[in-house]
Amino acid sequence: MRFAGACLLASLGVAAARADAPGPEQAPPAEAAAPPAPAPSTGLRRWLDPATAPFIPIPEIDTDPYSGTTLGLIPTWLSTNQQDEIERIIAPDVIHSEYFGWGGRMRIFGFPSADAQWSVVGGLKERVEREFDGQYVGGQTRTAAYSWSVEAIYDRSGVPRFYGIGNHSPIENQTNYLDDQARLDIQVGRNFNPRLQVAYLARVRYVDVLPGVLPTVPSIETRFPGLPGTGAEHELQHRLILTYDTRDSATIPSSGARYSLYGGFVSRALGSSVSYSYLGAEMRQYLPLGRDVTLAWHAAARFMTSAGGAPFWALSSLGGDRSIPGECEPLRSEGADRWVDRDLMAVGAELRKPVLGFDAFGTRVSLELAPFVDAGKVFSDSDSSLGGHLHRAIGLGVRGLASPYVVGYVDFGYGQGRGAVFSGINYPF
Repeated sequence: MRFAGACLLASLGVAAARADAPGPEQAPPAEAAAPPAPAPSTGLRRWLDPATAPFIPIPEIDTDPYSGTTLGLIPTWLSTNQQDEIERIIAPDVIHSEYFGWGGRMRIFGFPSADAQWSVVGGLKERVEREFDGQYVGGQTRTAAYSWSVEAIYDRSGVPRFYGIGNHSPIENQTNYLDDQARLDIQVGRNFNPRLQVAYLARVRYVDVLPGVLPTVPSIETRFPGLPGTGAEHELQHRLILTYDTRDSATIPSSGARYSLYGGFVSRALGSSVSYSYLGAEMRQYLPLGRDVTLAWHAAARFMTSAGGAPFWALSSLGGDRSIPGECEPLRSEGADRWVDRDLMAVGAELRKPVLGFDAFGTRVSLELAPFVDAGKVFSDSDSSLGGHLHRAIGLGVRGLASPYVVGYVDFGYGQGRGAVFSGINYPF
């Protein structure tokens, strides 16, 4: 975990010193000499002391259900403003991947105001994998007439899995493929007030599904020949989103709710190589329970009104650690996209409780624990029983919060006899 690790290091390095009060035989307070300044930290203490460390050395231990074990080091620099709020994070790393060898990434996150944020992330490994993600978001507070965002992604990943379509696809059908894709998202929202928004999303995406590169996992074409979506495809997607949002914060909410309805389509008539359409709904609610305790829960449903020409990577998806409305929902005992089919329903809840907080590295940081539960299923017209055959996961989330914009997390999940560990930035929902 990127920033919870920073919190733990800070807790080891923070110390306070107090001078003794002057005795009666000492000079009057007005003439008393100032207490000597503490000697600067040296050696190893310099690296553990937030006041003197040139950067935060955060060890990286990442175990993803698909990606294997990645080990590395993240030297992290934080810049804060006069209100002790983080304005910028620079976090490069050097890593070693179990599958693809040595690599490195550069991450820069900017938080110029409560209304805007931006990020640039890029990296590569010795073999196969490359990544880039650049994003800018404006109008987050919705106090102006319009909000907007733009994001450009290139991702070449060698670890994705496909098990077949349906809620009962067996683990024995596991296959691997090389996912090479580029994407540009542009979203513009019309704000009727800070709570109500209608937004339009345009997505241009190119996806090339190539034979797998993991020697121990069968390649996708060997078990699923002719699967729609293998090979190169491109799409122009249109999506309309209606949102009602009463949360007290878009990043670290402790009260309020967000409700959204959406619908979208991709059409060969408009230049895409595939066709499909979908609609859905998602709700998130945050209930304060006593002092510093928040019950967060969400529910989502996605239905594909036409899927005959849909590639497998555009189907409704359950698995992984993130809720992305209109695309996928989490099941934190499985890897991303473990279960795919036309339709989906999912629910989840977690109890968020801060257990440690202090000032360090020029900002306020805290450590939070969050036991959670996830449940959901995918289905088609032939298996539309919403309550039956749910996949479930339980677990514990450990989060590091740097006010007011940053959440780093490690989630430990277990379900169906298997465990998984996820790490990343921002809350799962």
